[in-house]
Amino acid sequence: MRDDGTLDDQYGLGGSADRSDDTPSTVQSTASPAASTPRGSLRTRFNALLNPLAARPGRTKMAVATGAVCCLGLVGGFSQIGARAAGDTPNPAVPAEAAQRAAVDAASRDLARESTAPAATPSAATPSATPTASPSATVKPKPKAKPTPRRIVPVAGLDQTQMNNAKKIVQAGREMGVPRRGLVIAVATAMQESTLLNYASGVLPESQNYPHQAIGWDHDSVGLFQQRPSSGWGTVEELMDPEYATQAFLSALEEIPGWQDLPLTVAAQAVQVSAFPDAYAQHEWAANAVVKEILG
Repeated sequence: MRDDGTLDDQYGLGGSADRSDDTPSTVQSTASPAASTPRGSLRTRFNALLNPLAARPGRTKMAVATGAVCCLGLVGGFSQIGARAAGDTPNPAVPAEAAQRAAVDAASRDLARESTAPAATPSAATPSATPTASPSATVKPKPKAKPTPRRIVPVAGLDQTQMNNAKKIVQAGREMGVPRRGLVIAVATAMQESTLLNYASGVLPESQNYPHQAIGWDHDSVGLFQQRPSSGWGTVEELMDPEYATQAFLSALEEIPGWQDLPLTVAAQAVQVSAFPDAYAQHEWAANAVVKEILG
């Protein structure tokens, strides 16, 4: 707005819209004389009305200055935006709120999956899980296999029945703690008296009620050692038991002083009081072989 109250009109016929023309210019100094006359001035203004896009000396400088200012303003604005973007610090409340909302969404999705999943129900066709042993359960050790007894083969011309009876004599003597010499004397005596067979007596029918392998007729003599009940060796039942008969013989042998140093036939005769005292000696070698096989 001008001081005289007239509006500035760049295209008006009057007024001083061309205030920049007051400044000396090389363009104006080189202008033709006709341009400096009032008619030329009116023509110039009339031409400006007809062609507003025509270049005007004063307006050219103003447009260049205005463009420069606008460019500087844009550059300043971009620099402020860039500085503000680089200098701005993120609001800590925004990431925290976003993280909390993401956690709630994830939890809700998990709950939705769990709620829609079918619950596993035990079925009669489905075998149950194998129960696991509790730590407190003790594992029982496997029972050790019993050692297989060594098979004793018959030796010295004996059969298996005779060898079995010899084994019973040796076992009974070992339970009594009798030394090996006493075992040999006992086996040799049974070889002579009964050929290592458990005899029953035809004179004592009772004796046949017990396990036996042969029947003899020598008075009331019974068993492996042909001991007589009438002589006080024991009852018929006791004397028909190989173990008892052996213990009765060895007990009588141990009562003989120095029996271990006596010849086999003398030691055996001292117990048996046989009518043939020298008959026991012939079985000494065979008796040693049998005891050796049994003892191993």
